[in-house]
Parts: sequence; structure tokens; C-alpha cells
Amino acid sequence: MRVLVAEDHEELAESLVRVLHREGMAVDVALDGRAALDRTALTDYDVVVLDRDLPEVHGDDVCRALVAEPRRRTRVLMLTASGTIADRVEGLSLGADDYLPKPFAYAELVARIRALGRRAQPALPPVLEHGDLLLDPARRVVTRSGLRLALSPKEMAVLEYLLAAGGRVVSAEELLERVWDEAADPFTTTVKATVNRLRTKLGPPPVIETVPQSGYRI
Repeated sequence: MRVLVAEDHEELAESLVRVLHREGMAVDVALDGRAALDRTALTDYDVVVLDRDLPEVHGDDVCRALVAEPRRRTRVLMLTASGTIADRVEGLSLGADDYLPKPFAYAELVARIRALGRRAQPALPPVLEHGDLLLDPARRVVTRSGLRLALSPKEMAVLEYLLAAGGRVVSAEELLERVWDEAADPFTTTVKATVNRLRTKLGPPPVIETVPQSGYRI
């Protein structure tokens, strides 16, 4: 899942990035509304976590701009320090998909982001399967032949994306775009190295196929 955190409080933004990275999400940060609009113009995010009181361009205007985009896929989770019913109604009336007052529990934030992410994508089963391989996205659990596998957040994110592709070939560039964030170097062998580690952990018989000149598929 690719997420943009638009939050002008740097400490909170950094904290959110750490939490979401642990959940296997690719996360970019915008510290003001103008930067948020610039990033959403370049990247197709699954979810934007949007602080309502952003400088430069107010969060309300950022939300309006996102909602106005044709064929919008990105979901908006609005954050605000004000938690009154009137504020929540107003925020949702702007077109936000969900609304969370500060302070909030990180576990709830993660759950809401995942719920919105599912709405941003075509409907998928609650558990992704391929033969004896099972991945439960909500519980972050992967098993093969009934045995639980210890995967890193990035390995699990790559596996989830490939399983969700339903047999479609996924290029290394697409994996880099959807699973990593803007800090990733497009000229590194990061994707190849992660796939190789994942193959080793999945064990035989091989599950991930390399399609020459094209990418990977399950």
C-alpha cells in the first residue's frame, strides 16, 4: 500500500512513518498543503492521511482538489485536533472518506488506513491464497503448508502485491512504485534482492516466477 502522510507537525509525521513502515506500507511525507498536492499529482496513492490544518494550502482545499480528480482512486483520511460532531460532518462533506480526531491510537489509524486501502483497490478476498500458501493481510500472517513464515514487512508487502495481482506479470518498476516510497533509488537492485530473499523463505517448490524482460508473477 502506498500512503502519503500530509502533516505539518514533523515529530508526529515521523512517528506515523515509523508505524506505517512497520506495517509494510510505503510512506511519503508532505509538511504542507502545497507539497501534498505536488506529490499527489505525481504519485497514485492508495490513501492520503491529511491533516486538516495544513499551512500553504489548507487541508480542506487539498481534500477538495483530490475529490475533484476524475476517476479518483485515492482515499482520504482526514485528521484534526477538533473532534466535535460538527467538524466531523464538515470534514466528510468535503469528500473525505474517513475522519479521525487527534489524539488517536496508532492501532486505530492503521486499521482505518487498511480499510480505506481495500476500498481503493478492486475487491480482494480476506485471505490471499495460492496452493498451500496463505496470506492474511489483516493479521499480517503468512503460512505455507500450515507453517508460519517469518517475513520482513517489505517481503510481506511484495508477496501481498504479487498475490493480489492474480497471475498478472508485475514489473520491478511497478513493485518499486507500489511497495517502496520516494526515498527508494530506482537504479538499485532492491526489488531483486527482496524477491530473492522472499523466494528462499517460501521454500520449494518455487512460487514466484521470473518472466524475462518483464517482471515477476505468482
